[in-house]
This record gives sequence, C-alpha cells and structure tokens, in this order.
Amino acid sequence: MLLKARIISQRTELLPQPHPSSCWKHGGSGRKPGGTRVEAVSVVDISTSYLGLRLAHPFVAGASPFGRHLDGVRRLEDAGCAAVVLHSIFEEQITQGSTGRVRHMSADDEQFAETLSHFPAARDYAMGPDEYATHVTRVKKAVSVPVIASMNGSSAESWLRFAKVLEQAGADAIELNLYEVVTDLTTPSVAVEQQLTSIVTDVKRLLKIPVAVKLSPFFSAFGNMARQLDEAGADGLVLFNRFYQPDMDIKTSTVVSRADLSTSAELLLRLRWIAILYGRVRPSLALTGGVETPADGIKAVLAGADVVQMMSALLRHGPAYADTMRRGLEQWMEWNSLSGLHEMRGKLSLQTTGDPSAFERAHYIKALHTWVR
Repeated sequence: MLLKARIISQRTELLPQPHPSSCWKHGGSGRKPGGTRVEAVSVVDISTSYLGLRLAHPFVAGASPFGRHLDGVRRLEDAGCAAVVLHSIFEEQITQGSTGRVRHMSADDEQFAETLSHFPAARDYAMGPDEYATHVTRVKKAVSVPVIASMNGSSAESWLRFAKVLEQAGADAIELNLYEVVTDLTTPSVAVEQQLTSIVTDVKRLLKIPVAVKLSPFFSAFGNMARQLDEAGADGLVLFNRFYQPDMDIKTSTVVSRADLSTSAELLLRLRWIAILYGRVRPSLALTGGVETPADGIKAVLAGADVVQMMSALLRHGPAYADTMRRGLEQWMEWNSLSGLHEMRGKLSLQTTGDPSAFERAHYIKALHTWVR
C-alpha cells in the first residue's frame, strides 16, 4: 500500500495544469459569456453524493468571501463548483440581534466593555442575521447548484433556532462550524464532547434538511468523537476546521489576528483521518484545508472523501481553478483506466487494514527512519 501511494503521488505531481478557459470544452457545467448555460460530457463518471445531494463532481466551494455576494456565488457556479457553502453567520451576531448580548454579556454593561471590545462591532460583519437569511433566498433563486448555509458557534443555546430560519429561506443543507478554544482548565474533555453532540442533536430535531459538522482535530480521541456525532444524527463530517492562531507583534507588544491561506503542507492530517473514518462511520466525509493542487484533490478521494471543499485555492487562483481540479481528476482516472469515482474512493483508506492502530504506529516508526543526513 505504501509503495502504491508513492507511485500515485509521483504520477499526480506530473499532471498537466490546464488553462482555466478550457472549462467550456470539457466535463462539468457553467455559463458561456452572455449567460447561456452549457453542459459538457466527460468520458469518466466523477459524480458523487454528499449529504444526500447528488453532485456532478467532488469539488465544492467552501465558506469564503465569495459567498458574501450574489455575483461571487454566480462566479463559483459558472466556474464549475459542484456546490457552494456560503460564508458563516456567527453565534455572536445572532444573539446580539435577538437579545442584545454576546456570550451572555451586554454591551451596555461597563464591566464587559473590555471583553466585548475584542469582538467585531455589528456593522463590521458582512450582513446581519435577517440579511443573511434573505441572501440565502436570493442565492437559491439565482443558481442551480446546491447551496449550503454555514452557522459558526460553540454553545448549545437559543442561537441554534436560527437554523430553522435558514431552512425556510431555502438552504439545501446546514454546515455547523463548531469552533472554540477551551481555556477553562477545569472543563473536562467529556464536557466538551457532550456539548458538541447536544448541539447536533438539537439542530437535527429542528430541521428536515441535512446537517454537516465542521470540526477541529483537537480531541483526545477524535475517532470516538466522530462516532458520537454519527450517533447524534450528523449527516456529514467536515475535516478539519483550520486552527487560526493569533500572532504577536514584538514592535507594539500586541496580539494580532490574521487569516493566512492554506497550503498542501496542511493536507496530511486531513488525509489521515479521512482514511481512518472511511467505511466506519455513516456520515458523508468532506475534506477541507490543504487542497492546493489537483494531486491534493485526488489524494482526498483516495483516502475516502465524498467531497473536497476548496477555499484558499479559489481565493489564490480565482474560481476558474475549480475546473483545473476537476480536469486533473478526470485525467488521472483516465490514465488509470477508471470509469467511476467509486473505483478509487477509499482505495488508500484503513478500511481493509486488519489492525489500523498497528498500521499507524508502524508507519510512524518507518517515517522516523526515512531521514538520511
């Protein structure tokens, strides 16, 4: 298996990089200049299913600034993205709009002024909750690909009811981006896990549409966490949320926040856990983060991903890069005489490994012995 992986890696690195304009000559769909929608046919079947939604191929636009504007979403569809995840609406926005509080703190109370000053003001967000719901409706009317609304938060509280508003607005699915750095040293891991499963259980009771959960990898036993979310009813798992860490400015002695685009260097952790979970949990598997080249997308499917979410690559190269990814996958499949995505998905997963734990340990030791001075 390891030798096969090396051969695949060598082949995918040699894949040609097609010009974005070729998206009108090969597989996929989109609009020609002037608005006429076209459909092209590929010799291989790269269709996939995610959250019960049938998609033309596995490359999905993840939550990004493109989703903030109707024209941005149209550009993503025109470029051939199989589905679009809109930018996130935050728990803090929802609670501030409904109760005037952020994390149970009132902006009118002076004792919370310093803490709340670290959060963006309401005017700094791209749109408020009502505007976001209206945006979902407008996007759904404007494009034909599935539209997934994104909610970002950390608590199992009233803000979750906004998911029902988004369902009524027309969203095809909800992506719950559950992000929190637990700084309370008295909070045990089991409490964190119980809160996440409670969130998923509560949202699933509210909705008829599918729910995907976007997670960080920082759990003491991530496999068990995935299984708990499976049992709580999650329809999809999105691996992984990027851990945005603030930096320190030594000139001003202040903490600074910034979001850097991901690179292929971040891919391996995601490949490993997709490969571990494939065939062992019910929810769809989406890989996000570290997908920079067609080879990265191919590896994601070989590990077992149903879809590959792209954000940084689209921001770096433009929406047309989705077609480059799709064509790279098609060419690799043709090269390897594969007719459908099902023939390659999970081929390098741990599903057929007799002892996955021993397999991981063995390759860890092998990796340490590959260093040659």
